[in-house]
Amino acid sequence: MTTTVATSDGADGPRLGPGDAPGRAEAFGPAGTPSPRLDDAPSASAMRRALRRARDGATLDAVEAAVLLAARGDDLADLCASAGRVRDAGLASLGRSGVVTYSPKVFIPLTRLCRDRCHYCTFATVPHRLDAPFLSMDEVLDIARAGAAAGCAEALFTLGDRPEERWPAAREWLDAHGYDSTLGYLRAAAIAVLEETGLLPHLNPGVLSWTELARLKPVAPSMGMMLETTATRLWSEPGGPHFGSPDKEPAVRLRVLTDAGRLSIPFTTGLLLGIGETRAERAETIFELRGLSRRYGSIQEVIVQNFRAKDDTAMRSEPDVGAEELAAAVAVTRLVLGPMARVQAPPNLIDAAECDLLLSAGIDDWGGVSPVTPDHVNPERPWPDLDVLRAVSADAGFTLRPRLTVYPPYQEEPWLDPRVAGHVRALAGPDGLLAEGARPAGRPWQEPDGGLGNSGRTDLNTAVDTVGRHSEARADFDTVYGDWAALRAEVSAAGTGVDGVVGTGRRAVGAPPRLDADLRSALSHAGVDPAGISDAEALTLFGARDAALDELCLLADGLRRDVVGDDVTYIVNRNINFTNVCYTGCRFCAFAQRRGDADAFTLSLAEVGTRAAEAWSVGATEVCVQGGIHPDLPGAAYFDLAREIKRAAPGLHLHAYSPMEVLNGVTRTGMSIEDWLTAAREAGVDSIPGTAAEILDDEVRWVLTKGKLPTASWVEVITAAHRVGLRSTATMMYGHVDTPAHWVAHLRLLRRLQDSTGGFTEFVALPFVHHSSPIYLAGVARPGPTVQENRAVHAMARILLHRSIDNIQCSWVKLGADGCQQVLAGGVNDIGGTLMEETISRMAGSQHGSRRSVAELEEVAASAGRPARQRTTSYGRVPDERFHAARGGPVRTVLPVVS
Repeated sequence: MTTTVATSDGADGPRLGPGDAPGRAEAFGPAGTPSPRLDDAPSASAMRRALRRARDGATLDAVEAAVLLAARGDDLADLCASAGRVRDAGLASLGRSGVVTYSPKVFIPLTRLCRDRCHYCTFATVPHRLDAPFLSMDEVLDIARAGAAAGCAEALFTLGDRPEERWPAAREWLDAHGYDSTLGYLRAAAIAVLEETGLLPHLNPGVLSWTELARLKPVAPSMGMMLETTATRLWSEPGGPHFGSPDKEPAVRLRVLTDAGRLSIPFTTGLLLGIGETRAERAETIFELRGLSRRYGSIQEVIVQNFRAKDDTAMRSEPDVGAEELAAAVAVTRLVLGPMARVQAPPNLIDAAECDLLLSAGIDDWGGVSPVTPDHVNPERPWPDLDVLRAVSADAGFTLRPRLTVYPPYQEEPWLDPRVAGHVRALAGPDGLLAEGARPAGRPWQEPDGGLGNSGRTDLNTAVDTVGRHSEARADFDTVYGDWAALRAEVSAAGTGVDGVVGTGRRAVGAPPRLDADLRSALSHAGVDPAGISDAEALTLFGARDAALDELCLLADGLRRDVVGDDVTYIVNRNINFTNVCYTGCRFCAFAQRRGDADAFTLSLAEVGTRAAEAWSVGATEVCVQGGIHPDLPGAAYFDLAREIKRAAPGLHLHAYSPMEVLNGVTRTGMSIEDWLTAAREAGVDSIPGTAAEILDDEVRWVLTKGKLPTASWVEVITAAHRVGLRSTATMMYGHVDTPAHWVAHLRLLRRLQDSTGGFTEFVALPFVHHSSPIYLAGVARPGPTVQENRAVHAMARILLHRSIDNIQCSWVKLGADGCQQVLAGGVNDIGGTLMEETISRMAGSQHGSRRSVAELEEVAASAGRPARQRTTSYGRVPDERFHAARGGPVRTVLPVVS
């Protein structure tokens, strides 16, 4: 594949008449803007030193890389020799020495409309130049069928970014054909290609959000988007090649690459040479790609693409990037990315005689080559004949072999969604390349067959207390969480890590030492206007110790008494975790397992129903249902679980599905968030847990988790839930790589949400349990919060959420009875539930058991000198029958309603 779509509208972007072609400095910003051709040449000694380090296999830095990008002639030959050795070592380690690959594909230009205005693009155009804003589904399938008949394996979907946001014609076409967006149509087209032809879709739709990436992952083995350059000035300055193109901001594109990594999406990206960047900027782009690859391992190939001037564009008079300049960039990319990277250069953008130079420079792939369709992005450059490419490769000592759009290391979980795994297996040979003689054929795109059935340690809910874990950590500990070394570096910018050093991030400042006068002033203000204290005052109070901490807790407890009285409330409930198989990669979670791990389990629908009925039989009023993000879980499974629980125990309140699970259901079903939540409510869900919040600050979240939803998505799900009538809890997990400043921001955000929706029933403070947590075992996080922090967090939650979220809950699972007694004296009014099974915290090493009886919970309240009161999920009065059943009385069986 050559590139993601270049974007322009062909109309009101920069157009120059004859004789108006600008010089490079005029075209790319203010006079004097440098370009690769105008960079100062490195000194001969700098070049010799950099070449020697490359020969020695030393790790290059960005300065040395920039020097080597200027290599030409004999210096280039020296550079290429070093790069070639690195490439050859990588191929040998894969067991395919001397093999260079390509992807036989068809190019499907789903739409050539785009909201961006890139100054070098002829792919994007205006509506009146097209027969229709989009290819019809029949046209898409005709192209795909022709490709399948010609032996292709890949369907490359290329399209402009969000054309409906600029062109009314695009919006009207989508509405007329029943699609909510271009991405909705792309998803449908990809499914149609899978089912009708068996070609494997590779999607290049441009900039996507985390949720959009997750929505598309189930319909394509791989996706792509060129980074192009990290030179922001080429986007921000008037006259730059990306000026006026919102989707070409480097920071935005880096965020897409990062989100793809977090979601374990095999991703193609690369750099575009010769659009006005300097050699230093070019080197910076390569190093950004290396960093992303190391952090997530998701970059399956890097394209090094040379600029080719096109008629009828603002850059038509700019010089093309020559073969030696391209080869130097390929060689540096190879040396920086290393032997295991797949590096590609499009063969149609150079002459056949120059292919040998690129092979010597370290490429191992020619990208996508089509025997059926042209390169719609570079239509003036036809694909080389495969016989020519095969001969060129052979002359350089390589065998040319076809591959799939998804590279061999990515043809398994968590990279490949189960719904496309069968399509990939049908075409893959033993080495993961395209099998000899394989011909694509349509296969159903459907939910995985696995579903919910008893497997693994289904007794873990009880055995965790008697036998414990079978293994300290999951089998893929070293890979599933990303690069631990990079995480340790990130912690310095995200919060307080294992070394106790406060970071330097946007809000990563701890509570500074304060004079008594500061504490006294903050306490005084909190006593008069609790929710009105400033962030600075809140930080001061979070740092209170000794007598000042006692006074803070006394103040919070007074507020508690005024708002909810003295009762210590609790609920008789049961947790049901229906699976712990999960590939999300949350680094704090010791619960998640791979399907084959010794501690992995999945429960059947019948088993979940049985546990719900058992809960009802001992007086429960609620079951809380959550599970891992199991790759085989059908999209309808969440609804099936809800219906089964309501069938088994109709009177139970079903508190189910975290925002992460909601989004998983959304992406698997293709429904909107609001429609999915409405369907869940109709299936029997009564409220949702506000877990998966951790810390609602992405600086910290992306250290804590690799693939969990970002803050904005958590807020979106919670807000939608409240809007459709599903109330939720609110939570915060603290004491890992966070600081008090993050706690303040988190609580402020929860208050704003509550003031807007009124949907939170309570706030639950969750101390980080470290013992078996991966992020602690890897030496990144600290060992949970201190006693002072536990007291301060609960007290400050009462203060900052005063008259907004009335109920503040502590977790006996994490704090134990003594810890609960301490925080009950500082603003807490609820101690959670009986739980009956609590596997998540116990797997992390919590020492406080997995269940508590009514008597034990009431004893905790009594030890705090307070009366206890059993409650419902919404803090109402418990029916007498439930009250007595929880204490061993007769149980009234609630029969299901039969219509």
